[in-house]
Amino acid sequence: MRKMIVAGNWKMNTSVDEGIELIKQLKELISKHDTSAKEVITFPPFTHLWEFGKQLSESQIFLGAQNFCYEPKGAFTGEISATMLKSCGCNYVLIGHSERRQYFNESNELLAKKLNTAIENELLPIYCCGESLEEREAANHFKIIEKQINEGVFHLNENNFKKVVIAYEPIWAIGTGKTASPEQAQEIHNFIRSMIEKKYDKSIAENTSILYGGSVKASNAKEIFAKADIDGGLIGGASLKPEEFNNIINSI
Repeated sequence: MRKMIVAGNWKMNTSVDEGIELIKQLKELISKHDTSAKEVITFPPFTHLWEFGKQLSESQIFLGAQNFCYEPKGAFTGEISATMLKSCGCNYVLIGHSERRQYFNESNELLAKKLNTAIENELLPIYCCGESLEEREAANHFKIIEKQINEGVFHLNENNFKKVVIAYEPIWAIGTGKTASPEQAQEIHNFIRSMIEKKYDKSIAENTSILYGGSVKASNAKEIFAKADIDGGLIGGASLKPEEFNNIINSI
């Protein structure tokens, strides 16, 4: 049975001290209920990872990084390696978030290299895909997502693909307050699962977690997560509010 996951992407927010205070609040809230049927992940800025690794080592919260370099080490000023992330206690890493694609021109080819490096270093990748408003309005959203997954993910063999989580994030619904309807999100999630079944097999498709990432809030999470092919969420702004994030977690 596939995992239900709620992941919080803090993006470029909070100082270290602010982050520590937030994670302490979240730990306290989560400790009051059983999360054994789901996984909770936090993706803070790089500056927080070492301290968070210690803070979360015996908690119910997994630690992830927002980005990394596909090279193992060397003269890559400003980059961070998979080994460095592992040494901080990271379990997960985001790959291909729309902001990385948009602002830093990360291509599907580059993301495929990152995916390989993550798996080689036993970091669990959450691979993001999604379309812009213009692409959706032009009815090209299925083609865009198909291309992103084909070129970024489907080079993996079955065993390695089983380690991947997919996150669908409609770019037009990130940080805008807009949200794809539960029906729109389910349609894309079902399309992605069908792609996986066609590439690998039905069992692998049924056991792949596919998250929705697009302005999920406590007020709409329950309805979104109830859809058959939506296995949790990649949460942005709401993950910076411990009580709100905890309520989203409890929506599963």
